[in-house]
Amino acid sequence: MNALDKIAAFSMDYFSLKGKVAIVTGANQGLGMGYAVAFAKAGADLYIPHYTDDVSDVKRLIEAEGRRVAFIKGDLTDRNYIKAVVEGCLKEYGRIDILVNNAGTNHFAPFFDFPGEAYDRVLELQLKSVYFLGHEVAKVMKAQGGGKIINIGSALSYTADRKCPAYVTAKHGVIGITRDFANELGPYNIQCNAICPGFIQTDMNIAVSADKAFYDHITGRIAAGRWGDLDDLMGTAVFLASKASDYLNGADIKVDGGFSCVL
Repeated sequence: MNALDKIAAFSMDYFSLKGKVAIVTGANQGLGMGYAVAFAKAGADLYIPHYTDDVSDVKRLIEAEGRRVAFIKGDLTDRNYIKAVVEGCLKEYGRIDILVNNAGTNHFAPFFDFPGEAYDRVLELQLKSVYFLGHEVAKVMKAQGGGKIINIGSALSYTADRKCPAYVTAKHGVIGITRDFANELGPYNIQCNAICPGFIQTDMNIAVSADKAFYDHITGRIAAGRWGDLDDLMGTAVFLASKASDYLNGADIKVDGGFSCVL
C-alpha cells in the first residue's frame, strides 16, 4: 500500500475498541472509572480489579453502553492476586488487549516524620504492582500478537511536592517503567505509554482542593484556568488504547491544562 492509499484508508475506526478486552485497575471510582467507561463507549468489554467494595456505578455505566464487565476484588500488592487478575480475565474473556495501571494510593506526612511502612505501601501499589501486573499481561499480549499498556503517571512524575515523598518517587518511577516496557515490548507489537494527569477534581483531591489558598495557587498555574474533570482524560485513554496510537511508544502525555508550561 502506497502513501496515498494509506492516507485514504484512515478512518475514525482507528479509534474503535470494538471486540477488545481491557483491564483497568481501580476502575470502580475516580479516574479509573472514567477510563473504563470511555473504553466501553468505544466498544470494549471490561475486567476490573478493585480494592474497595462498591462497584455499582461503574457497572451501571458500562452496561448502559451494552458492554460486559466483570470484577475481581483484592490487593495488587499481593503477587498471587496479580496472577489471579490475569487468569480471571482470560477465563472470562479469553484475551487481554488493553491494560491500564491506574490503582493508587498516597500518604501525606512531614518529611522527617514520614513513616517507613507508608513509604513501602505507596511504592508497592503505585510502582511495583505496575511492573508486576504489566509483566504478567505482557506475556499474554506477546502470545496474542500485540496489545496496549497504559500507565498512569502524574504532574509529580516531573517535579516534587512536600509531604508526599513516596508518591513522588513512585510516579517518577512509572515513567521509567513505561520507557523500559516500550523498549522491551515494542518488537512484539505491544505499545506502552503513560498518561500524566495534572490537578483533577476527584474524591482523592477533595481535601486539598478545599484549601482555598492552595486551590487558588494551583489554579493560577494552570493555563486553562481550572482544575481538570474526569472527562478531560477519557479521550486520551481511548487514543492510547486504539489503533490510532500504534506508532506511539514510550511516551508520557501530560493532561494538565498547561500546568507544566506555566512558571
